[in-house]
Amino acid sequence: MVWPRPHHFEHGSEVVWLSPHVKLTHKELQITDGEFASLWIGQQSSASSATPLNKKTELSGKDVLEGAIQRFKDAVFQQSFVPEKFHPRNEFYEPGIDSSSFFINEITIQDYSESVTDTSTSSPEAYTIEITSSGSITIQCSNYLGGLRALSTIQQLFYNRSQDKSKAYLTTAPLVIRDVPALPHRGLNLDISRNQIYPDDVLRTLSAMSLCKFNRLHLHATDSQSWPLDIRSIPSLAEKGAYSARQIWSATDLDRVQRFGAEHGIEVYLEIDMPGHMGAVWHSHPDLTVAYSKQWDKYAVEPPAGQLKLLHPGVKPFIQDVLSDVLPRTGAWTALFHLGMDELNTNAYTLEPGLESSSKETLQPLLQSFLDTVFASCAQHSHIPLAWEEIVLDWDLCLPPSTIIQTWRSADALVPILEKGYRALFGAATHWYLDTGLGTFLDPDPAKGKDTGVKPPFPDWLPPYKNFRLMLEYDPLAGVPEDLKHLVLGGEAHLWGELTDSVSLDGMLWPRAAAAAEVLWAGKGVIGEESTRRLAEWRERVLGLGVRAGVVQMEWILRNKGGGLL
Repeated sequence: MVWPRPHHFEHGSEVVWLSPHVKLTHKELQITDGEFASLWIGQQSSASSATPLNKKTELSGKDVLEGAIQRFKDAVFQQSFVPEKFHPRNEFYEPGIDSSSFFINEITIQDYSESVTDTSTSSPEAYTIEITSSGSITIQCSNYLGGLRALSTIQQLFYNRSQDKSKAYLTTAPLVIRDVPALPHRGLNLDISRNQIYPDDVLRTLSAMSLCKFNRLHLHATDSQSWPLDIRSIPSLAEKGAYSARQIWSATDLDRVQRFGAEHGIEVYLEIDMPGHMGAVWHSHPDLTVAYSKQWDKYAVEPPAGQLKLLHPGVKPFIQDVLSDVLPRTGAWTALFHLGMDELNTNAYTLEPGLESSSKETLQPLLQSFLDTVFASCAQHSHIPLAWEEIVLDWDLCLPPSTIIQTWRSADALVPILEKGYRALFGAATHWYLDTGLGTFLDPDPAKGKDTGVKPPFPDWLPPYKNFRLMLEYDPLAGVPEDLKHLVLGGEAHLWGELTDSVSLDGMLWPRAAAAAEVLWAGKGVIGEESTRRLAEWRERVLGLGVRAGVVQMEWILRNKGGGLL
């Protein structure tokens, strides 16, 4: 059972076995520009799969496919998945094998036939799979990304025998799957600044993301709490801004993560949130920040406060230096850069010498001037800017037409953004904030006594906990007029890091984030026993990748189909 749900899936009930020596053959697929074109700026429509996707990286579509087939074989024959817990106790469910059994010895990837006119195949991630009862697998796609997604699907069709895990079989031949993503931007936003998340944690996350067909990882790389991102031209930023030297993400770390993402069909891009959420800059550049050591609940949404000044002459050159360091090297892997611009606290600017105002009328032109510097750097280095919804809805600033606006505060934010003509991402906090519903991270101040804002039952700012059913229930396009839907690029689920670190990361993300992946790929989630069982099976498979995903369903209910209905 496949997660996320394919667009079209028809199948029989015959058994076919997979040879451990299965090999991949493919013609040179075209690397075409399209919805996924920002993944590697250097790709050209005339390039073959053997041509490097980017001259700086020497990674080709052929490399990606060959890596994918090796991961497929490792998953099936080494990690292996015996579906015992999906069958009643003592039921004999495993097929037998004899001289008449059919084995798959080859997986063939072909370019889409010229006779195919379905416009859905214009997506570089579209694919068709055909598996015959006699043991042949044919994948049709127009791009190596389609081949990558197809192999992810095929991996989920096979099971292993309990007594001999080197034997892998499927029980659904013959089958035809025709699949295409509903949306081109299917992302996860991961905070690596508030608590330590190591590069290896992100590699593990990318492996799980690939299995449920995410294609964007948004790294929220810095915040007021810490600055773990190494800026080679300003080494003091991370040296003083990170919690400790061992928690610094080096340029090599970031490149390794971005390359690993590319090998799995996932574009990894950065957010450096500005001019708010900049308290960590105080440790290396105290003259550029305002309100860092002040009462946080007056000057920020959480501790510590700290924003970049808007009048200081050193702020713009500082940001130019940061972006001149970061954008060229991340540009080997992505054309996206997120500049933040959320939760700006106007009270903080009453403390800036020479400004001393919280008036939006006073602050707006200063913000525009600051952001024009950021936009100029993005243009210089061929990056598309992204920003949080406040930049439009709260500040009504002038932005480059290419800017992508990310909504988050509620589902109601999406349409007003689209009506202004901007492309947008959804991900309402009410449904897709994975960090909320756990309770507050704040303690009551004894000096405030009964006036403390921290009271039983100690909720956080947005309960309840977002379980996978609530995430599947989110219909992001509800209420979006038909003539504006083309501006919706997709969305992202979010995991902010106040109560998540390297140890708890997997359980906080999975399997809930996979529910968002299904909405993004299939266009809409479906709640019911079939979906729960598919997700539970996906969870068992991702455990084999070393991902400590949370439980989807009680084993008794998985073993007794229909036993958990009410």
